[in-house]
Amino acid sequence: MRDPFFTSPALLIHVATPIAKSLALKSLPYHAHEILSAFCFYEFINRVVSPYISARLAPKTYPYLSRKTKVDWNVHFVSMVQSCFINALALWVIYADKERRNMDWKERVWGYTGAGGMVQGFAAGYFAWDLLASAEDVDVHGWGALFHAASALIVSMMGFRPFVNYYGVNLVLYELSTPFLNIHWWLDKLGMTGSTLQLANAVALLTTFAGSRLVWGTYQNYCMYKDIWKAVQHPGELPVPSWLALAYLASTTFLSGLNLYWFGKMIQAVAKRFQGPKKGDDKKTR
Repeated sequence: MRDPFFTSPALLIHVATPIAKSLALKSLPYHAHEILSAFCFYEFINRVVSPYISARLAPKTYPYLSRKTKVDWNVHFVSMVQSCFINALALWVIYADKERRNMDWKERVWGYTGAGGMVQGFAAGYFAWDLLASAEDVDVHGWGALFHAASALIVSMMGFRPFVNYYGVNLVLYELSTPFLNIHWWLDKLGMTGSTLQLANAVALLTTFAGSRLVWGTYQNYCMYKDIWKAVQHPGELPVPSWLALAYLASTTFLSGLNLYWFGKMIQAVAKRFQGPKKGDDKKTR
């Protein structure tokens, strides 16, 4: 299936080609415009759209937030837009790209479709923006967010060799839980901690996180590892460099470990918000 987005400008292809050759990312020039478009779009949302809309939707909250909390709020706003967009795009490509659906293990490792490259291009643009935002305000987001953005960017860029582009699209569905995570965070800031709405959202968050990241993500990683191992065992004309296999496996394993860690932290956070008052606290109120 061809890339349905507009064709990359000839000048951008010309500029990106030497970089792509040096990094062995053959399909990168044809999706450089999507990376650049996504990066600029999310930066515009972060700097302009989020402050403008947030100040009007939450006039009693947003203008009075501290600098760090405003930075975090704007990042959540960008994340909300990105997750809704990339989830819809990935689901559409998974459904509509018949060429992709019929791939065997060799094509799942080395295969490429324009539509799959488009999804990875937009995802890479976001992760590039996320990496810059995390580095710029590491005191707000923490080192874990920085390493997560770096690992996700590496994984998405490797798809332009092309390498496991098939699984790159599938793993984008990690983001299915992200809208609920953003809503959960906003409800805290809007003074709705422990509300019925937050409880319903927490159930949706934990369910989608476990389903998309721990179940679907783990299964996709297992299938991907199995296909990569086949490629290593049967190099033929398309050998898998050991460094490439190790780099990809290390990045995806690190992301999977982060998902398990974050799931545990989410359960703790949700339990803390909805557990009853402690006996000691109850006595103090009498």
